[in-house]
Amino acid sequence: MRRLVVEALRKDGHEVLEATDGGRMLVRLAEAFDRDPALLSVDVIVSDMRMPVCSGLDLLERLAEARWRIPCILMTAFGDDETRKRVDRIGAVLLDKPLSQDVLRATVRRQARR
Repeated sequence: MRRLVVEALRKDGHEVLEATDGGRMLVRLAEAFDRDPALLSVDVIVSDMRMPVCSGLDLLERLAEARWRIPCILMTAFGDDETRKRVDRIGAVLLDKPLSQDVLRATVRRQARR
């Protein structure tokens, strides 16, 4: 799934940094922050909900606690009401899987402009 998302976004001209799990995603974001404290180079985060080390929702909650204002999109095949409420509180978008590449690409375009 990650490979399909990366290919679709690169096809649209996005530079994509990918990580195999939530812990590595936090490291990649910290590296981006070290290079650019304003995080101008990160336009949007696209993450799966269920990942090893740190879930997508845990990742976004940590970013929100640190007051990092990066638009976020979470994808899940297991969205329940409580999850939707938590995602809404963070201000992220939750997409249900399976989803089309067109829906993902349009959502990324909208979120990256925020």
